[in-house]
Amino acid sequence: MNDNLPGSIAAPKALVVAQKLGNMSDTAVRIPFTKVKFGLDFLIGLIPGVGDLIMFIVGAVIIIMGKTIGMPTALILKMLKNSLIDFVLGLVPFVGDIADIFYKSNQANVRIMERWWLSQNKAAIDAHTQEKLANWQDTKNEDI
Repeated sequence: MNDNLPGSIAAPKALVVAQKLGNMSDTAVRIPFTKVKFGLDFLIGLIPGVGDLIMFIVGAVIIIMGKTIGMPTALILKMLKNSLIDFVLGLVPFVGDIADIFYKSNQANVRIMERWWLSQNKAAIDAHTQEKLANWQDTKNEDI
């Protein structure tokens, strides 16, 4: 059985790619025996200046993906602010590297994208859920 949402409400490819980039850059690795996660943003950010610029570009790609799915300018600007804060913090030696472990701008930006997309597609998602629930109930009643 295919539980994917119908094409009209399936998450756009840009959102799925942004989720993967956000995870890879901010939370790919968990420090053993802790709940602390970090990603490429921390590792590449250890390269002074250049690393932070590379990760700012990754953040910009996520922001552009938000724009391509039609997010409003106000949310795009909020995402840009998150990325700029991360970039500026990353420029501060040592402190910026530690900040990269705890300030996860790409994850925050992906969450903004997800919340916006869900709000735009809530009715279709709810209808899909109701349909799946009804089908499940029908199959359970047939088993009795």
